[in-house]
Amino acid sequence: MLALFRKRVVPAAAAEPGTERDAGPGSELDTAQCRRAFESMTTQSTRLGKEAAELRGLIEDSTKASALQAHTLSQLATQVAEVNTAQHQIAQVSSGSTAAVQRARQAVEVIGTEVGGIVATLREVSGAAGTITQIALQTRLVAFNASVEAKRAGEAGRGFGVVADAVKDLAAKVESSSKDIMRTVSELDKRIDLLSKEIRLQEPGAAQGAFHQALSDVQGGVASVMAAASQSEAICADLNQQVGVMQRDAGQTSHALDVALKRSETFLSVSEDLIELTAQSGIATPDTPYIEAAQNAAAEIAGLLEAALARGHISTSDLFDEHYQPVSGSNPAQHLTRFVSLTDKLFPAVQERVLKFSDKVVFCIAADRNGYIATHNQSYNHPQRGDLAWDTAHCRNRRIFNDRTGLASARNAKPFLLQTYRRDMGGGHFVVMKEAAAPIVVAGRHWGGLRLAFKF
Repeated sequence: MLALFRKRVVPAAAAEPGTERDAGPGSELDTAQCRRAFESMTTQSTRLGKEAAELRGLIEDSTKASALQAHTLSQLATQVAEVNTAQHQIAQVSSGSTAAVQRARQAVEVIGTEVGGIVATLREVSGAAGTITQIALQTRLVAFNASVEAKRAGEAGRGFGVVADAVKDLAAKVESSSKDIMRTVSELDKRIDLLSKEIRLQEPGAAQGAFHQALSDVQGGVASVMAAASQSEAICADLNQQVGVMQRDAGQTSHALDVALKRSETFLSVSEDLIELTAQSGIATPDTPYIEAAQNAAAEIAGLLEAALARGHISTSDLFDEHYQPVSGSNPAQHLTRFVSLTDKLFPAVQERVLKFSDKVVFCIAADRNGYIATHNQSYNHPQRGDLAWDTAHCRNRRIFNDRTGLASARNAKPFLLQTYRRDMGGGHFVVMKEAAAPIVVAGRHWGGLRLAFKF
């Protein structure tokens, strides 16, 4: 239809008698119909491109969200597994603690039995001390009687009386010491007996000592911990299973979105081909002025770069430098090349002028073959401040934009490339726009492309 249309719209000044312009009474009507059909196709292609770009953008957002969810689920699964392992370890430690408490109880019971033996021994000691006291008392009585008899004997019994008095004093001391022993043993007996009752395990139903009660409390606490750990382990196992199901579902969703994204890519490419075909038809379309502006700007920048080469302002190797040196501390990442000072000097005059070509123009920039933007438009050409949101929006120079649109425009070698895409304006706001690109060829080598983005 386009060929027929071009054939029938020969300008009046160039038409010769007998040409297609004289095709008959219906030729003017056919031309009008073809023009209307062409304009309709242009409109529909543009609308199709916009919808395709919107669709691709939405699918791309969903794909990113799905990938983020899958990553989050993967982290959650790892954390649940770690919690499950920790709960299992708690259960093992708690089981060991219960066994340790039981061993402690048994050891204490043995000690209690030994303490009971000590109590019995002390009581034997107390009994022996009592016996000694009785003997000492009797010895004192005997010594007293001996002393009396010695006094009756007079001078002959004086030596015997001295011995009797000494024995009486010694018996008194033995009696006093035995009583002290009996008091001490009695006090020890009470204390050790109390300790024995505290640490010995009583019969079931009887009041337990404080020590065994404390051990029982510890056992009860450990049992509660074990029960809680077992319950938590069961819950974690169930949660892990659910997370596994969610991961599989997320994986399937991610795969489906990848397939949809690839198909939307085809859909968008078809729409862009239609728009490009209408632009290549030779008939002016709403996109034509922007395509021509991009081509003219690309030619102008190519001329400036060739002139710089000719004057020795830069070498060929420096102009085509692709060794991008990272700018330390930059975020988003910025890079430097050996041609940035030249582009900062030459590009703004062309880019800023074309930027004012129409109020629909969003940006006009020159990119090298890898999507590197050395010099952006003035409003996006600021030094970074350290504020990520602000820097992302206002410091777009020295950055590599190798996304689908950016790389395609940078590496396009055709007279022009017309693309439709959705641009992220920040804050969840997106704008669908078109981009006309034209190659920048310097000294016979493809340096990059001129990117001119404009609103619908």
